[in-house]
Amino acid sequence: MAETTRVSQKGQATIPQSLREKFDIEPGDQVVWKETDDGIVLKKREPSSGRGMLVPDDATPEEREAVAETLAEEIRDRRDGEWTE
Repeated sequence: MAETTRVSQKGQATIPQSLREKFDIEPGDQVVWKETDDGIVLKKREPSSGRGMLVPDDATPEEREAVAETLAEEIRDRRDGEWTE
């Protein structure tokens, strides 16, 4: 399905209602614009817990877990250091 909308002078574009409903995009939601070889892709940004922000998208689950554990250790060390000083 293809739908057409216009871009305003402020650079704003309206996501057609049928697509907002299909992909559960509501006012206040964030969307991600990504450049691809085929053009621009728009995706709804899912709420993030913060995990995965410091590793590449193609990282394995094991790599992600290793980064998460390293960060958790650093946070614990810093927190514990603050309490003993």
